[in-house]
Amino acid sequence: MRNQNAVLEAEVERRQKENQLVQMQLLQSEKLAAIGQLAAGIAHEINNPVGFVNSNLNTLSGYLADLFCVMDAYAAALAANQIAEPARSELQALLAKKQLTYLREDIPDLLAESREGLARVRGIVQDLKDFAHSDSDTWELSDLHKGLDSTLNIICNELKYHCKIVKEYAEIPQIYCLPSQLNQVFMNLLVNAGQAIETQGVVTVRTGCQENEVWVEIGDNGRGIAPEHISRLFEPFFTTKPVGKGTGLGLSISRNIVTKHGGRIEVDSEPGRGSRFRVCLPIARPQPA
Repeated sequence: MRNQNAVLEAEVERRQKENQLVQMQLLQSEKLAAIGQLAAGIAHEINNPVGFVNSNLNTLSGYLADLFCVMDAYAAALAANQIAEPARSELQALLAKKQLTYLREDIPDLLAESREGLARVRGIVQDLKDFAHSDSDTWELSDLHKGLDSTLNIICNELKYHCKIVKEYAEIPQIYCLPSQLNQVFMNLLVNAGQAIETQGVVTVRTGCQENEVWVEIGDNGRGIAPEHISRLFEPFFTTKPVGKGTGLGLSISRNIVTKHGGRIEVDSEPGRGSRFRVCLPIARPQPA
């Protein structure tokens, strides 16, 4: 009876962990869907003012060109002594005081920077939509580089203050996948890489292609992983982070997503020298079992 009770308790514990993992996956999917819907609404609201601000900047450029044309005519008249005193002296003093030459050079730069800022706003909104669009269950042909870039932009604040991001992208084909779910995998691995670096370090993102699969490798030069922990990394709720810093579900969920895609995750790590996680994915959509 004691042995049977122990077996039953172990089975109950295992099923509880499985249920918790499934609930976390469902919750994460719901979060991504909600973010996608929110991003679509934000994009609609932001794109309207961005559009008319951009239109106004174009109109302003035309107006400034006309104003500078008139001012050039005044300058030509001034140089040809066609303006009588005292208006001539007053105009020369005004031109010197207002630094017309500097304004002529600086205003186009200001307009260009404003347009660049608007383009960045549009890019951020698009990255958010790409990262977590609501069609998370739709298999589609996707560019992994685009997914990596949008994910990096989303978690930029998590990494930029203590990590240098190095991209080593190779030429890889598009693959059939669930883009938003793979973006979640990339996010988990990138955040883990950043957290493994205690002060300053480098996070390297590499891609490549071999035979019928592509791979994405995310590496860091942080503290590394102890050998006795390598075999447990993908266990649900196992974490090497301090209490309150991690749930132990990120890598487990990531492996489940990659397995769903017919792929695998390979790990190479050494304490004190950093870690590398390589996600290998088939180019063609895996057939259901």
